[in-house]
Amino acid sequence: MIIKVLTLFPEMLEGPLGVSIIKNAQDKGLLDIDYINIRDFADNKHKKVDDYPYGGGAGMLMTPQPIFDCYSEVIKDISSKEKPRTIYCSPKGKVFNQQMAIELSKEETLIFICGHYEGVDQRVIDELVTDEISIGDYVLTGGELPVAVIIDTISRLIPGVLGQDESFQEESFYSGLLEYPQYTRPQNFRGLTVPSVLLSGNHKEIKDWRRKTSLEITTKRRPDLLEKAGITKEDKKS
Repeated sequence: MIIKVLTLFPEMLEGPLGVSIIKNAQDKGLLDIDYINIRDFADNKHKKVDDYPYGGGAGMLMTPQPIFDCYSEVIKDISSKEKPRTIYCSPKGKVFNQQMAIELSKEETLIFICGHYEGVDQRVIDELVTDEISIGDYVLTGGELPVAVIIDTISRLIPGVLGQDESFQEESFYSGLLEYPQYTRPQNFRGLTVPSVLLSGNHKEIKDWRRKTSLEITTKRRPDLLEKAGITKEDKKS
């Protein structure tokens, strides 16, 4: 997958996306992330990229010219005939979830535009953006952190990035439920023991226990997820 990030602060993304699993994916050629500084495309002497909003109001808005020119330069390197999915993060967007991550992970190319200050001129959203996404009902100082979250979530779904597909298929939200508890060695840690069913070697009983505990945790903490989780008759009995 090719990912292009248009941002005023590339260093905010290079850190979290330049280590661990995401770095390994880039080293293997499974993922190509490129950070392009919007300020480099400002056509004024002082490389100014913001201005006061028409109609008044607090704060400054990113002006359209540097973003449009930056975007035009970026898409020159993209061979696809169709307009690439272009994502802008804002509190007004559709709330990000695992299903959206799965959908986006199937794209060959993604472009992210990071807003800052009070956001970007609406013409950027109207003309360039295909998906406006929010990572939650709160406000951040810029788009870099939510973009990092989305890229991390998407990247680990790309085949080969994780060691086994099962690594993410049983995680919270993939099946619609929160994930079951997990344990590793030692079996007894300071008097705290591992549930005996996990030591039984009975794969059906382990599977049933995991499903049951996932349902219990989801019911207690996120009952709103149950409607979309595909609850079976067996689930209701348990």
